[in-house]
Amino acid sequence: MFDITSSKLLLLAIVALLVIGPKDFPALLRTIGKYVGIIRGHAKEFRAQFDEAMRESELSQLKKDVENIAQETEASLSATGKSVEKTIEEARQGVEGSLGAAPAPDPFAPTADGLPVAPPPPAQPAVSGNGASPAPEPSPAAEAPVRAGEGAPERVPAPAPEKTGA
Repeated sequence: MFDITSSKLLLLAIVALLVIGPKDFPALLRTIGKYVGIIRGHAKEFRAQFDEAMRESELSQLKKDVENIAQETEASLSATGKSVEKTIEEARQGVEGSLGAAPAPDPFAPTADGLPVAPPPPAQPAVSGNGASPAPEPSPAAEAPVRAGEGAPERVPAPAPEKTGA
């Protein structure tokens, strides 16, 4: 719109110097500089407010986007959790159905005193290697020794067999 080049600006300065005079010209330049500084300050403040409004607008949009993503993620996770729980429940019902009405007790579950029940000893052969009659089977009392101070016999874990180096 205004095409001010350096030659036109120089011509304008010469005309102002002739009209105003060399005595008042420095005061005029100071006044012009002062007003240009004020105008620049207002422009800078306006631009800062405009930029801040744009950032707030962008931040509010980003905040909405993040909240939408969080809601979608939460819904997806809850749906996945429900699906996993449903699959586990179906598997549990299938296992219980194949085992019968009551599931078998865990043979290695701890007893009241915290010790697991010892498994039964392995079956012994009918004839030993030297042709002698088999050893007599141990009595149930030998399998479950009674602990001191207790009235009812309880099973005690059998000692582990020793390993030989051979």
